[in-house]
Order: sequence, then C-alpha cells, then structure tokens
Amino acid sequence: MKNVFNWDDTQELIQRIESLHAGSIALWGKMKVDQMAAHCCVPYEYIFQERNDAPPLLMRWMLRLFFKKAMVNEVPYQPNTPTAPMFVKADEYSLTEQKIRLIQYIKRVCDLGSAHFEGKKQISLGTLTANEWNGLLYKHLDHHLRQFGV
Repeated sequence: MKNVFNWDDTQELIQRIESLHAGSIALWGKMKVDQMAAHCCVPYEYIFQERNDAPPLLMRWMLRLFFKKAMVNEVPYQPNTPTAPMFVKADEYSLTEQKIRLIQYIKRVCDLGSAHFEGKKQISLGTLTANEWNGLLYKHLDHHLRQFGV
C-alpha cells in the first residue's frame, strides 16, 4: 500500500485528483465527481478539527469492535461499500474548489508526517497508530479515485 506520509506517494495521489474533471463518470455508486471530492475532504475536516460531530456512542463502539481492522488494514475497499451518513455529500459542489481543498489537506498530512499521527485519536475509531492512519486515509482516497477511473 502507498503511504500518505511519503511525498512521492502523495504526489501520485495529487496527480490522480488533478486528472478528475466535470465529465468523470463513476464506475460504481451514486456520487457525482464533485460530491466524491467533497466526501473525500470529510476525514480531513475531522483531523483538522473543522468538524467534531461524532457518531453516537453505540455506533463508535460498533465501529471500533467490528469494523476498525477492515478500515485500517491494507485490503482495498470493495465497490459499493456503504457510506456513513455523516460522510454523505448530496449537494452540488465546485469540483475545482473541492479538488483544491482535498489537495491542500493531503499535503498538510504529508508535511505533518507519521510521527504527528502516531497515537492520534480518530473521532470514530479511537486512538490509531500512524500505520493505521495511513491505511484509513490512503484506502479511502484510493477507493474513490478508482471509483472514477483514476
């Protein structure tokens, strides 16, 4: 798996994001390309404390107990994996603006580096290692970029 804390891998993600355009069509799922780009910004909004609306306690417990391992390991997400309600983006967005936001977030994570993320709490999954953060962030981006053929 690629590493979000490695500049070369980050550059590859950025190139893939930059190749998205208004005519990009999803190979699966219901999101349009602008919604997907906005959706991909959500994890970073939590990381950088722009959002703090945690799921209910029972949902956090279930995520940690039953889904955490699958969310952070190296196995890619399957097409049509359900989206958590707090991650759904149903409005229309400027693709250009969302791509800029997403790229800025990705660069910021890479610049902070793995040491910053070691032992950092994630709002739904609890405390994660830097490797788990990498799995969570990379897999999510890769999943949606593959969804749109890039």
